[in-house]
Amino acid sequence: MPLTPTADVVGSAYRDGRAVGAFNVITLEHAEAVVTGAEAAGRPVICQISENAVRFHGSRLAPIARATAALAEAATVPVALHLDHVTDETLLLRAADCGFGSVMFDASALPHAENVTATRAAARWAHARDLWVEAELGEIGGKDGVHAPSARTDPDQAREFVSA
Repeated sequence: MPLTPTADVVGSAYRDGRAVGAFNVITLEHAEAVVTGAEAAGRPVICQISENAVRFHGSRLAPIARATAALAEAATVPVALHLDHVTDETLLLRAADCGFGSVMFDASALPHAENVTATRAAARWAHARDLWVEAELGEIGGKDGVHAPSARTDPDQAREFVSA
């Protein structure tokens, strides 16, 4: 089965009223396990490769992306590729050539106005290549249920971010 665009995997799940699993893969063995599990369940899946995983592979995106894409092409269920938590714009620019159907661009460490500007530019670039874009705004908060009110995303900034 050919590598499936993220839009198709998510769109199909939405129409069917179902969820679609998206799992981080760091090594080829992780990708094999995710695809094998999806095949056993008879469900589509999204394999996510993060910027950290790319660093684990010596900052080489193509080998792990192409190996995961090859697994997708051999799979009996739809498999999409997602490039996750990208802060490095150079890495983002390599996504389209490596088979990704979506990217998560993370400029949340920047001041709000710079995050909006950088994310808008990343989204324009990605949309011109038919890639879906996820972005991050504000802060996630603590771990294990510890969430300080000051670490929450401002709803007004969220509205502005989405409308930008």
